[in-house]
Amino acid sequence: MLRKIKKHKASKLDSLVGKNSCITGDISFSGGLHVDGIIKGAVSGEVESLSSLTVSEHGTIEGQVRVPCIFLNGLVKGDVYSLERVELASSARVEGNVYYGLMEMAIGAEVNGKLVRISEDDRPELSLDFGGVPPQED
Repeated sequence: MLRKIKKHKASKLDSLVGKNSCITGDISFSGGLHVDGIIKGAVSGEVESLSSLTVSEHGTIEGQVRVPCIFLNGLVKGDVYSLERVELASSARVEGNVYYGLMEMAIGAEVNGKLVRISEDDRPELSLDFGGVPPQED
């Protein structure tokens, strides 16, 4: 069955972590979060509102990321879980596994880990806590 792929735009900007900011601790958000600084902790976005996370080329997240949509041009040191869309720009680096529904990856982007596609059938199981991520085979 063919599925219509629609281009997702980043939602409006609701929160900003500035270039000279460093936040230590977990962050939960809804709407749009833009990161130019450093976050040392897990980042999770609300699934119902299709929250989106944008990490600029200056931005770094050291922790697990669980958001519906992520637009990455910086660094994530941790696993990334995205039910909807992962967009990796040319300066993007992920040091961890990426679980995704749809992915767009530019030339130059790096993933130092596994790329795991979340199938349509697995998506309903992946609720707010993403507990339905398939177990990894050894």
